[in-house]
Amino acid sequence: MEDDAVRAGSSILSDGAGEVAVTEDAREVSPDDVCVLIPTLDEAATIADVIEGFHEQGYTNVVIVDGNSTDDTREIAREHGAEVLVQSGDGKGQAVREALEYITVPYVLMADGDGTYDPADADKMVEPLSRGYEHVIGNRFAEMDDDAMRALNGFGNRMINRAFGFVHGANYEDILSGYRAFTVESFERLSLDSDGFTIETELAVECVKHGVETTVVPVSYRARPDESETNLHPVKDGGTILLTLYSLAKTNNPLFYFGSLGVAGICSGGLIAVYVLWEWVQYTQSHEVMALVSAAAILLGVQLLMFGVLSDMLVTLHREQRRRLERIARESKDE
Repeated sequence: MEDDAVRAGSSILSDGAGEVAVTEDAREVSPDDVCVLIPTLDEAATIADVIEGFHEQGYTNVVIVDGNSTDDTREIAREHGAEVLVQSGDGKGQAVREALEYITVPYVLMADGDGTYDPADADKMVEPLSRGYEHVIGNRFAEMDDDAMRALNGFGNRMINRAFGFVHGANYEDILSGYRAFTVESFERLSLDSDGFTIETELAVECVKHGVETTVVPVSYRARPDESETNLHPVKDGGTILLTLYSLAKTNNPLFYFGSLGVAGICSGGLIAVYVLWEWVQYTQSHEVMALVSAAAILLGVQLLMFGVLSDMLVTLHREQRRRLERIARESKDE
């Protein structure tokens, strides 16, 4: 897939299985049609400035979905004119899914409440929606302050982005960005299960899987204020995100998922077979049980490879059929 196909300003989006034309007929998106959605957890030190920043840009419909903060986050948010929802569960992913049930406008601009994203980039984030895109990702690496991200976090982010591109076949540049703009209609087409910080990863995978027209725009990314503490654990959450990327390949890229398991089975069975053969040649000592295990592992690996190829064919046919049905639905709607 061409990397430029998902960069800001492009008129064609490739989702790995085909190209999706994006209309160039601009239709202005009014700030009144946009809900600024901010998930929070103990962000009392920064939430006031974040809300006021969006108000200054003309985005007055601000919704805070709070994960039962123990500080004054909710009270401060209400004082500055935001609507506050208290989520019924735990985690950022659950908060976003629950908040979308209460949003009545067609567009959502999602940001974090820690002051790292610049509200002045709001128009830049929303503008692609007026050109027909359905999901916009803010690329933090384009204009990042030197002290905005630790070296370990930066390395982990880049590794995860490369893994996403390799496994899921799309270059979204910064899939872990919390600065997103999307249509409510496109969000409702996605199958989201994540409760925690993996929500951004799942959003990116689902956009590829469902052919959601996605683009990337450069945004500013600032260091978190000293008085604000992060809720992210780099090693633990990074490992969880990588596991999520791999597990989601089961339905989005089954050839990679089952193929990797198949190759692992064949390689492990082959290594055991080499050991059994070496023992027999060198010492005329047989290992019947290990030989059976080796054969079983190799056969299982071959079967998984075959299953991966068949699953990939079915997924490709399903995507093509879904696109045809969606095109027919759009055409009938326009008539």
